[in-house]
Amino acid sequence: MSLTDRFGRPITYLRLSVTDRCNLRCVYCLPEKDAQRQRRGDQLTAEEIARVTEAAARSGVKRVRLTGGEPLVRPDIVEIVARIASIPGIEEVSLTTNAMLLERLARPLAEAGLKRVNISLDTLDADKFRRITRGGTIDRLWRGIAAAEAAVLAPLKLNTVVVNGLNADELPALARLTIENPWHVRFIELMPVGNAQDWGEGFPPQPGRYISAQEMKAQLATCNLKPEASPVGNGPARTFRIPGALGTVGFISPLGEHFCQNCNRLRLTADGFLRPCLLLDGEINIREALRTGEPILPLLQKAVEAKPEGHELRLQHYPESRRMAQIGG
Repeated sequence: MSLTDRFGRPITYLRLSVTDRCNLRCVYCLPEKDAQRQRRGDQLTAEEIARVTEAAARSGVKRVRLTGGEPLVRPDIVEIVARIASIPGIEEVSLTTNAMLLERLARPLAEAGLKRVNISLDTLDADKFRRITRGGTIDRLWRGIAAAEAAVLAPLKLNTVVVNGLNADELPALARLTIENPWHVRFIELMPVGNAQDWGEGFPPQPGRYISAQEMKAQLATCNLKPEASPVGNGPARTFRIPGALGTVGFISPLGEHFCQNCNRLRLTADGFLRPCLLLDGEINIREALRTGEPILPLLQKAVEAKPEGHELRLQHYPESRRMAQIGG
């Protein structure tokens, strides 16, 4: 039995948030202080995460991405990867991380069955990196990348959330990382999910932070980007290549270039709620069923049936119930 929504889109991809906690506090993701945290007892256990994934795999889900918060702060993350990777029907387990703990965990994760990692990299400047992440160390990120490559967690993807007045001027330098490295650098439009507050001194104010994918491409005109087919697993990114480069440059643009027509995913929050759409409030409690022994499949089907045709950002309908770190991105 497969999961197909009302618009004929087969659901083959599950994004699992394993924690809402993070060891950084990036300005576009979390407030500097006073972020609400889920109670640990409300977060799904490794066994519960595996049960949801097993039900999804029996219904056609083939790929799983682990997110957070920062998934590597969860003490049992290697166990979670191993459980999911062993489920029949799951062809790939990947993970999104800030790489602060990746140097130590890359090889154990690979041995547990992890195939790929996406790493957040919003600037090449060490001081700006520290300010954007509120405490991150870019040297640790580069060591994490080296460890990921040594563990053959490939192809490596680097995700940059582009903010006008903060890092938009670095687009050419970030794109040029792909010339000598087989990396996929993806530029992501800033999404209006719980980040409208003041970010603090030295950061751009709310009006004017957003820059569209079209504007990003214009700033990269000197790179002579050529379109090409997206690599497997590249999701909604539109993919390009600098002529002769080993890697690619992609753009993820929920506002500038609508991609909802190809959405193939469900999301599960760390506290056990299925979310049919990242950018619309509306969730289905699966934790209760997991803990009372009720069937899981009907809730997966309900979530798929609730998937909208597209988000409503153009109507200024923004999600308000959770921050991005609480959803999993």
